Amino acid sequence: MSPKLQEELLQQMARLPEEQQKQVLAFVKGLLPAAGGISGKDLLKFSGAISQADVQLMAKAIEEGCERIDQSEW
Repeated sequence: MSPKLQEELLQQMARLPEEQQKQVLAFVKGLLPAAGGISGKDLLKFSGAISQADVQLMAKAIEEGCERIDQSEW
């Protein structure tokens, strides 16, 4: 950022109430790219770590336990 732009930004920010300064900060943070996670390439080393039988058990548990409404919970 150029020093001139930075100075103008600071001057304008100083004129705002603290709550609006916080809003500006939140807005700027929202413009920034999200922090990166782990790349898929780095996860390849875990490929095959779970047995096919375990994968099938997990898939069955998800299928049986998800997307069902338990009326007694409401």
